[in-house]
Amino acid sequence: MCGIAGWVSYDADLTQHQEVADAMTETMACRGPDDRGTWVRRNVILGHRRLAIIDLPGGRQPMSLRTPRGEIAMVYSGEAYNFTELREELTKLGHTWETDSDTEVVLHGYLQWGDEVVDHLNGMYAFAIWDERDEKLVMIRDRMGIKPFYYYPTRDGVLFGSEPKAILANPLAKRVVDSDGLRELFTFTKRPGWSLWKDMSEVEPGTIVTVSREGIRTRTYWKLDAKQHTDDQETTVARVRELMTDIVHRQLIADVPRCVLLSGGLDSSAVTGLAAARLAEQGEQLRTFSVDFFGQEENFKPDEMRDTADSPFIRDVANLVGSAHKDVMLNPAELSDPAVRRKVITARDIPAGMGDMDTSLYLLFKAIRGESTVALSGESADEVFGGYRWFHDEQAVNADTFPWLAFRSSMTEGRESLLTKQVTTALDVDAYVADQYRTAVAGVEHLDGESAVDARMRTVCNLHLTRFVRALLDRKDRASMAVGLEVRVPFCDHRLVEYVYNTPWSLKTFDGREKSLLRHATKHVLPDSVRDRVKSPYPSTQDPGYAAALQQQAKEVLAEPSSRVFDLVDREWAHRVSQLDPATMAMTDRGGLDRMLDLYHWLDIYSPELQLG
Repeated sequence: MCGIAGWVSYDADLTQHQEVADAMTETMACRGPDDRGTWVRRNVILGHRRLAIIDLPGGRQPMSLRTPRGEIAMVYSGEAYNFTELREELTKLGHTWETDSDTEVVLHGYLQWGDEVVDHLNGMYAFAIWDERDEKLVMIRDRMGIKPFYYYPTRDGVLFGSEPKAILANPLAKRVVDSDGLRELFTFTKRPGWSLWKDMSEVEPGTIVTVSREGIRTRTYWKLDAKQHTDDQETTVARVRELMTDIVHRQLIADVPRCVLLSGGLDSSAVTGLAAARLAEQGEQLRTFSVDFFGQEENFKPDEMRDTADSPFIRDVANLVGSAHKDVMLNPAELSDPAVRRKVITARDIPAGMGDMDTSLYLLFKAIRGESTVALSGESADEVFGGYRWFHDEQAVNADTFPWLAFRSSMTEGRESLLTKQVTTALDVDAYVADQYRTAVAGVEHLDGESAVDARMRTVCNLHLTRFVRALLDRKDRASMAVGLEVRVPFCDHRLVEYVYNTPWSLKTFDGREKSLLRHATKHVLPDSVRDRVKSPYPSTQDPGYAAALQQQAKEVLAEPSSRVFDLVDREWAHRVSQLDPATMAMTDRGGLDRMLDLYHWLDIYSPELQLG
């Protein structure tokens, strides 16, 4: 796992601008604390920061190969979980090796197959290849968008990086945010290609972007296709079990300490059980980590999203599998610390406004990094198997908008309530959401003869796999890589995604519960309590001390008469909410304070030019 950055200019001599490319690369130091490197030619500079996971001494980058027609050089972030099989295949085709790294395998794969190497890869990756033979840059991102990748076209080429901050370190990139960029912050539709920053785009998942003297072109190499599912229930459950076992086994491969993120829910517990069984076969004990808040278990109150506290279920799983478990306990002071908030905003490059769910994730990963370098996560199982509550809410499912926006929750309600009337009018988020929804639905492929229920649920599943999950994957990647921790997501293996996507909704819920297929496929590694547990999302503190801390920080911002945050935030709203009783404050108001404070620090850190209207 690494950070990559680069600059292509067909008119300039970049050998004279290496210090700029070095500055771009150094913004990725947190993603790659173990090593750095640059590859410089007249028209291109490739930069790399390395987090060593496989072949610690041999996987240095940028990595290059000489051919009779010119050199091929690559910077690569991610993991190819099938690199061993690919290496054997390429060896039979005549390739020879200097290292044991998956990076070299991917580079030789490009030499053999060109950009069709993507059809051979199983993994999470974002990589850029400069092909001197045709003077072109090839940028490739994994199918699900697990690893981030951004680019910024210039007059004579392109800038690129794992994160926007790498691109923004180049003076050619302007720090401008317009209305179109801001709308997404307050709507949660995850528009494909969105980056917040004007003229900057994501390399979309499953996409190849090629830059040449003729310009920039894109090609989609993978998408969710509708296919007939012919397996019966028993066969389907067996296939999911087979896939999950293979995926977890593959993703445990590393030359550094590994662990699993355990929340006590079905998803993370399934990964934990499968991982523990595999490591036990190898004579190892699995490490597991959880995040919790002081006093949460004793004082837990069911809310709109959570019926039960996590801790009892975590203990049940850890006891069953015999993992070496550690709880990372947090208090309101840690969660609300402005210094931690600034680290999270810097990691994400955006004022995401997810509050303690962001800061606690960052602090959890920071604690884990002291003992492990690789962690497996249960992220994305809800999108793949249909686990969120709104999947099972008839009104939300049939609403003429994104289901997660139709479902009443503090995460999506009132996201723009803190804004001034002028900003609200300029953004017109209702029209934006409606337009994004129409566009997303129009892109869903259906089968002839599909029932109305299956057609609708296919659409709902597609929206989650092409929109919702991408926001959560980005959050997970940024928070983990900010501390040099690689988080792997078994449920994003494209084989599993494709297979489950095409199972009818009746199979996904055959026992009358959410995630029936996963529940039955992994029941052999789960305690009864977890098998029977209702879906519970990532935890959020219920301590009123957190809300009180936010209010105090908001009052300090209100005391700054010239703060730029009030170009966006309604000062009267901020004053009103800062005076509420923190013990009874609505979650939407608490969320608004988090968004306000994120905006305040983001404006201070990045000094963007705002263009509204």
